[in-house]
Amino acid sequence: MTQRRRAAVPALIGGLVLTALLWWAGASAHALQLPGATSVFGTRTAEIGRWLTPWSYDHPGSAQYAAGGVSGTGTDYRELYETALQIRYCTVFALFVAGAFFLLRWLPPVRGRTIAALLAVWTWGLVAGTLAVTVSAPWLIASQGRGSYRFLPQLASAISGGRQILVVTALAAAAVTVLVARVAVKGEEPPPRRTVPARAARLAATAGTLMTAVSLVVLSHQSVAAALQTAPLGTGRFDEPGELLRQWLLLGAWTTPTADGFGDWLLYRAADVLLLVVVWWALRLLPGLLVRATVPALAVCGVCATVLGLLASQALRMVIEEARLGSDLLYLTAGLGGGVTAALVWGPAAGAVTAVTLRLTAGRAEPAAATTADADEAPARP
Repeated sequence: MTQRRRAAVPALIGGLVLTALLWWAGASAHALQLPGATSVFGTRTAEIGRWLTPWSYDHPGSAQYAAGGVSGTGTDYRELYETALQIRYCTVFALFVAGAFFLLRWLPPVRGRTIAALLAVWTWGLVAGTLAVTVSAPWLIASQGRGSYRFLPQLASAISGGRQILVVTALAAAAVTVLVARVAVKGEEPPPRRTVPARAARLAATAGTLMTAVSLVVLSHQSVAAALQTAPLGTGRFDEPGELLRQWLLLGAWTTPTADGFGDWLLYRAADVLLLVVVWWALRLLPGLLVRATVPALAVCGVCATVLGLLASQALRMVIEEARLGSDLLYLTAGLGGGVTAALVWGPAAGAVTAVTLRLTAGRAEPAAATTADADEAPARP
């Protein structure tokens, strides 16, 4: 089996698994509208519906348009909605397969790289789902009959939907993908690990993490975020880009400490620190794990590292809020999977900066090491 086929077959199988799981989840959303659903799930019914509705073929507004008395209106809006879902499912399949194919070639799931490949494919599943929701959002907005009203805020709201269920389904698809890929490469010699100077790797990871910190600390600060939210960048239907800018630029919400809540402020900042630590740790290890530490490979893996950091920080926030407020687990997951759109901007930037810094620092370190070795081997003068 050729190297491309060893990566293509698991990627195709993983894409089918992810698409099937999302379709099954969307088809299950109709059950929440049955009379007995409230008695089973109680007040959680609405929250579960928010998880599943973005992937459901049931148009929530088609009935009211059909009842408006205009012939064919309800059918037209339903067809637009179905078109949006078809684009969404086709896009998530295509993007997941493409990303998993390259990730399995750059990070083959052999001994020492299996966990890294699993995490990379899992986080790429969230990226593929978020991009699919983004691409299909204009058709979804048009199917609601008010596409010209506050289009950009509607677009921002549509992009943020369906992210929680992606965390679960992408993990299952990634596990299947890596398992099949692991079986495909069984018995083969693993590619050699790259030798990266430790100092160069740490410096490159620090430079890449600083790119992420620009969004997490500087742009996400409440004063800067408020300026982005109210940015006057257009007129007419495009006069409110602030919510969309927040989606694509902000990885968090950084606030200044208050006099009566400094301890709570520190707890929530610990989640932000964890995000930066995970990104730095991933960027530090990736040059040695990748078969070839090229700029495209590190740019894509930079997205995966940023998404992984987001998931780690969100998990810590859930633990903090559960300890402080004792809320229901389903409500604590409201922010799970958020920030992926911003990771699509800052992740490639972090990976590219890491690759460029690594080339510059490692390139300087090699001649210096060679000069030192030549000096050691040279005979001493009498």
